Amino acid sequence: MLTAEQVLATNKANIESLFGLTSKAFEGIEKLVELHLAASKALLADSASQTQTLLSVKDPQDLLTLPSNMLQPLGEKAASYSREVYEISTATSAEFSKAFEAQFAEVQKKFQELVESTAQNAPAGSETAVALFKSAVAAANNVLETAQKSAKQAAALAETSIKAATSSAMDAAAGAADSGKSRKRA
Repeated sequence: MLTAEQVLATNKANIESLFGLTSKAFEGIEKLVELHLAASKALLADSASQTQTLLSVKDPQDLLTLPSNMLQPLGEKAASYSREVYEISTATSAEFSKAFEAQFAEVQKKFQELVESTAQNAPAGSETAVALFKSAVAAANNVLETAQKSAKQAAALAETSIKAATSSAMDAAAGAADSGKSRKRA
């Protein structure tokens, strides 16, 4: 049976956890806002620079290479921005996952203690029912652990895919820039 002190301690821990997670969420949002502001400033500066470059072109041949010369840095910056957004999101998500895993482990521990206590106080002759109940609890725990492992594997696969896509985008941007340079020489 739960005592009033145990209930209060549990509620206090839950509130502290909630405030901690809220703080982590705001830290992630703050980092995203800073990233957005920095990217916006950089985009504005790049636009001004590219406009000046465009207005200063005197040779028609240079005009042909401008799009590819402008495309490569833009592609690299877009890939870098995406990577940073992903890293911030992943770090914030990892904090949440850690907190949820810790709470889940604590709940599992308390539930296991309750099962053991109930099993010890079970009336004589109920050993089969207690064993069946313990088996069901163990099976449920195995399912939850498998689901957690699958979620972690899916996240790792997504991270690998994002890194590969970013690399491909940067390679494509570099290829477009190289193609533009070779057109200028021709």
